[in-house]
Amino acid sequence: MANQIALITGASRGLGRNMALHLAKRGVHIIGTYRTGVAEADDLQKEIEALGGSATMLAFDVTDTASFAAFAEKTAQTLKTTFKRDQFDFLVNNAGNGLFANFADATEEQFDSLVSTHLRGPIFLTQKLLPLIADGGRILNVSSGFVRFTMAGYSLYASMKAAIEVLTRYMAVEFGARRIRVNAIAPGAIATGFGGGAVRDNHDVNAWVAQSIALGRVGQPDDVGGAVAAILSNDLGWANGTTFDISGGQLL
Repeated sequence: MANQIALITGASRGLGRNMALHLAKRGVHIIGTYRTGVAEADDLQKEIEALGGSATMLAFDVTDTASFAAFAEKTAQTLKTTFKRDQFDFLVNNAGNGLFANFADATEEQFDSLVSTHLRGPIFLTQKLLPLIADGGRILNVSSGFVRFTMAGYSLYASMKAAIEVLTRYMAVEFGARRIRVNAIAPGAIATGFGGGAVRDNHDVNAWVAQSIALGRVGQPDDVGGAVAAILSNDLGWANGTTFDISGGQLL
């Protein structure tokens, strides 16, 4: 995977950060995006460079579709000036946010926020970046275990992720002529700051979730970052249009 380039949205923290580090350890150069965490983005860039890799962090808001054309131009400039390339190899649509809202209480504003972040953003960002993705490249979308199993309060969020899984299959078909393969991952409970960090920081919540997972523990960021690096590698080069469950066997 040496000398390949991955663009990861939401790379400055959480799972996106871990994905970037795992790919960098395999020799992949990183273009990462961040929304507000400038210090976090700088820290990630320094950590990747300390590993001997190259990284550039770009400010980006996945909900602001009006900025996507300018972001694509900025990406093209970055490719030429920093990496001496015209195209990149991997797009990881990772940026997102969690939202807990029982169905009966959910508002249109909450719905619109989820659509903008988890559906409209990935769709039209991918569309804008397609000319910059190399033939034979890969796109990885991030779904959620909530599509397969249910928990009250996540109906809107899970609905967006279900749409992403369907979209992944259609992308795989339509981009097949360019040999771009498109897959998704569906992480289960992971010890990150997602949803306020309860799974990571609250011992009782962590223990309660762990008993629902066949392997007996909640996931760690490395469990997802390592999986992403493997899925994007040639080792899984014949996987296309599928969603990989990365949950340790949660609620089977």
